[in-house]
Amino acid sequence: MGTWRDVLTPGESIEVEVPASTGNVGPGYDSLGLALGHYDTVEIGVLESGLEFELHGEGCESVPRTEDHLVVRCARAAWAAAGLADQPGLRVVAHNRIPHGRGMGSSASCAVAGVVAANALLAESARLTDRQVFQVCAAIEGHPDNVAPSLHGGLTISWGEPGEWESAPVTVHDDVVPVVAIPNYEVSTALARSLLPAQVEHRAAAVNAGRAALLVEALTHRPELLLPATADALHQPFRAPAMPPSAALVSYLRDRGHAALISGAGPTVLALAPSADAGRVEAAITDFAAHPDEEREHVTWRVLRLTVPRQGARVVSHPKQ
Repeated sequence: MGTWRDVLTPGESIEVEVPASTGNVGPGYDSLGLALGHYDTVEIGVLESGLEFELHGEGCESVPRTEDHLVVRCARAAWAAAGLADQPGLRVVAHNRIPHGRGMGSSASCAVAGVVAANALLAESARLTDRQVFQVCAAIEGHPDNVAPSLHGGLTISWGEPGEWESAPVTVHDDVVPVVAIPNYEVSTALARSLLPAQVEHRAAAVNAGRAALLVEALTHRPELLLPATADALHQPFRAPAMPPSAALVSYLRDRGHAALISGAGPTVLALAPSADAGRVEAAITDFAAHPDEEREHVTWRVLRLTVPRQGARVVSHPKQ
């Protein structure tokens, strides 16, 4: 391949829309992912040189405005995978709605946005295949279950090894409604993962395998099974000390018959409800928040009733500058 000018056009830009996601999904640790209808939009433009940023919304004050910005790193990784040894400058315009550090896939959405937009900017002959796009996203994010739902939408089942990741998208039943309770505190994914034991009992692993299989059935055909299907013994109990208010809310909701779980690595709480029960879930969260104990007296919750989008990342505009 020659220079970047052979496959990229200075002044051209792409805007993509990427849904939030939740990883692990109860018992589906590091394998199940679910897209959530809450979106970031990111525009990437090709410059002759340099970097320009226009950032709005969640986390915009704290993210770097350098080559370390995740969207920039991911765009460059996509172009490197396409064979570009030299690369142009970039303009990044982001409108972030997905909260950072809350277990709703903010970093995965950035990775997907950067790779998908950068790939769409390439001349058609130079573009990565869908499989290559997935491999680049998963390599950057580190776990395929985090990026797969933002790429494909719906429920995704992921497996494999680095560089050979696989993912199967599955359509979720129309009656499943995600309700998220987003707290005003963060938990880093690294901290949450560090709390996991190196080994678990064989019985716990067997129970989780059965519940994960049941969860696929519950999400696709039988939402009435969501409560038993979301029980988990592999990661949520061990991570609870890092997020006591969230663990307490999960227990509160489950005791009242609602299929609640920690979203991703937390601390957001996700309840998967049949549509007729979504209002009761919201009311239960409001009741929980209205009666705090000393440990959570300063915790507030933002409650959103979302959808499970059937489409993942998509190009929404391709203007010429």
